[in-house]
Amino acid sequence: NFSPIMSLTKKQGSTVLSATEYDIQMLLAAESHLGSTNLEKKMKKYVFKRLDTGLHLIHLGRTWEKLMLAARIIVTVTNPKDVVAISSRPFGNRAVLKYAKYTGAQYVTGRFTPGTFTNQIQPKYMEPRLLIVTDPLADYQPITEASYVNVPVIAFCDTDSPLKHVDVAIPINNKGKNSIALMYWLLAREVLRLRGEVSRKINWDVKSDLFLYREIDDEKKEDGEEGDDEEKKTLVVSSTDYTEELSSKDIEGEDFGEDGDEDLDEPLFVPKSDQENAQLAVEEKGGSFFEE
Repeated sequence: NFSPIMSLTKKQGSTVLSATEYDIQMLLAAESHLGSTNLEKKMKKYVFKRLDTGLHLIHLGRTWEKLMLAARIIVTVTNPKDVVAISSRPFGNRAVLKYAKYTGAQYVTGRFTPGTFTNQIQPKYMEPRLLIVTDPLADYQPITEASYVNVPVIAFCDTDSPLKHVDVAIPINNKGKNSIALMYWLLAREVLRLRGEVSRKINWDVKSDLFLYREIDDEKKEDGEEGDDEEKKTLVVSSTDYTEELSSKDIEGEDFGEDGDEDLDEPLFVPKSDQENAQLAVEEKGGSFFEE
């Protein structure tokens, strides 16, 4: 049972940053509390218990505390573009892009080019003051380079994620697309609330579905259904607009009689606007232009 406003911290005085019942329900629906079967030693304190199936359950109270801590750290950066969100896995690409759009941060999706933070000769050289990582296992290269230039790292960590060079670990299921999208949505919402751009009294008008990864096949199916209807319409119109094509076999023999023109080796293209003139020319030779 959850109260409308939950205080997940040890200090029960203020409930401003506490999670609501709806927030906890969204985390449970997105399966954000389901960890993996493996357990990293340093992630043991974030685990609530282990199921008979071998899965580790993540303590959502610790997750919310670390999420609020990460949002407060991000707000301290004066220039939003000094924050870089990174995701090399496809499930986090859309979430990172939307997070950067609404918070003003920079983003890097796909393969991370080595030397982006250390090699000044590179055209895409960046000097961030804060790094947000989706998966420490997949994004080990930017985390390593951030340690060279003393850039703090905030990472979404599963139960089997290594915490080397990670300053703030947010325990969460970072392998599910629903969980990743929801966490970036919650982080973006809290950052905007702390900046004063979004009120806590009203719901954020941006839906969490916008941060969700979409399959390419699903997008093609939706576009295909619309394209089929448009194609049917264009076929009906084009059948009356395009010119008619007649081969030499149709012109010789039965159409033109025995005295047909033997020099017509290529198809004859007769525009619709010249059909009447062509009909008169054929009738003079004793044939019919529209005869089958």
